[in-house]
Amino acid sequence: MFHGVFRAKLMSSLLDDVDRRTQMVGQNRLELLLFTLGTRQLFAINVFKVREVIACPNLNRLPSAHSIIRGVATLRGKTVSVVDLALALSLPPIDPGRSEAFVILTEFNRSIQGLLVASVDRIVNLNWDQIRPPPRGTHKDSFLTAVTQIDDRLVEIIDVEKVLEMITGPARDVSDMVTAGVHEGGHVRRALVADDSAVARKQVVRALTQIGVEAVVFNDGRQALDALLEMAAQGPIHEQIGLVISDIEMPEMDGYTLSAAIRKEPALAGLYVMLHSSLSGTFNETLVRRAGADRFLPKFSPDELAEAVLTHLQSDGAKVG
Repeated sequence: MFHGVFRAKLMSSLLDDVDRRTQMVGQNRLELLLFTLGTRQLFAINVFKVREVIACPNLNRLPSAHSIIRGVATLRGKTVSVVDLALALSLPPIDPGRSEAFVILTEFNRSIQGLLVASVDRIVNLNWDQIRPPPRGTHKDSFLTAVTQIDDRLVEIIDVEKVLEMITGPARDVSDMVTAGVHEGGHVRRALVADDSAVARKQVVRALTQIGVEAVVFNDGRQALDALLEMAAQGPIHEQIGLVISDIEMPEMDGYTLSAAIRKEPALAGLYVMLHSSLSGTFNETLVRRAGADRFLPKFSPDELAEAVLTHLQSDGAKVG
């Protein structure tokens, strides 16, 4: 009874409010799904990554699977791997048979996966400026991408891209076919990268380096905007930065708000902005244009990113002398 009533209410919140959440574009707002992993600590994931929340189904074990994969299940006609988030975070494993256990069916980084959690709490609506980077001193291998406070409780937002990398391994290199297309001319070969995920930053910088593009890296949109304004105060921005590559989900200022802020600043307005996000199943060109960005690219394909960057940087427009 608990599962049925709770799931119905949660799915209503997830599905019926899609239009309202879409209207949050450019308003620096987000919604988080709160859950636990067998302790009192609250964790969270962006609702835009969530397709559905279901009571944990029967899981079929795969002997050769990664240790954090508890099994596979057929959900909505698809075979989906179910990851024990507690195991991924070095916590005691979750019992899939417990009455409160749920699977959060997610879509990000061009893939669908289930996340096994001990219990699901609720959905909250926040401003991105209420989201903070992990505390100083947090280990570089931490799975936290950000934190916030809700009802005087610390909520840890999980870097699910890092969890996925545990299973899939590091991204491959840019292919020789793409690097062979690098040539001189066009815009300055320097990109400003804004992303709160350590895994994503590493992936982007690696791909850019392989095509001869320098990366200036920041952890959130606010840092990125401040850096761009400082550069513009020193001279024409197009002589310093060839394009901006920004994540959408970031503490303090999201990618949509960063894009809109760039367009409002006369000294920055002409910058090429690419939104590069793990939210591959939800966003479309209409939302990108509404935010003032030039292009949306789902994470993560090294070749697609490299080709998109080269297409812009090697174009004839606004050449740097």
